[in-house]
Amino acid sequence: MSIIKAHPTKACSVKHETHRSVIVRFVAILSIFIVYFVIISAKYGLKEGFLIAWLSWSFFVLSTPIADAGMLIDFPVRLVSGVKMIITETIVWAIAIGLNIYVYTFNPEIYSRTQLLRLFHHLLSNPWPLWLIIIVSAVGTFLSVRLGDELLDVIKRKKLKLALKHGLKLKLLYMAFVLAISFLLYDYLLIDFGLKIPL
Repeated sequence: MSIIKAHPTKACSVKHETHRSVIVRFVAILSIFIVYFVIISAKYGLKEGFLIAWLSWSFFVLSTPIADAGMLIDFPVRLVSGVKMIITETIVWAIAIGLNIYVYTFNPEIYSRTQLLRLFHHLLSNPWPLWLIIIVSAVGTFLSVRLGDELLDVIKRKKLKLALKHGLKLKLLYMAFVLAISFLLYDYLLIDFGLKIPL
């Protein structure tokens, strides 16, 4: 009987620990974004700083294989409404793509404001082979969001062993492969852009 009673406590502890970890991650990302926005706004003004900040956000949405930038929207929506993060991440990608189509068409000089945006403009201006970064990032992002959704569902339903049998481990291996490919593509992008980062 004592063993049976221990399971709910352990499951509850895992649940709270996971939620705490996700919340800490969200707060950290939000804090970085706010600090960046304040610095950019102080340099370029509120209106232009707002656009630069959101373009920088869109760079991390479209060009990194982990959903850290989308987390600013995905996690609060999941927490408040229960809507799966993969749905909100799809909307996030649509917003990021739409924002860049508009700015690239009507206000392309804004990309020259920061080194990050110059790199992003170089990526957007060279579909082949650099858009492979966006494609690989999409695969990695939606895979990581799917894993996040499954993990939250698993902890909520207390079915961790069953979920692992359904392929969580295999998806983690896919995620590692995507990260490795992303590293190689970014290495090519930085060389093509003329940047050298000492290791």
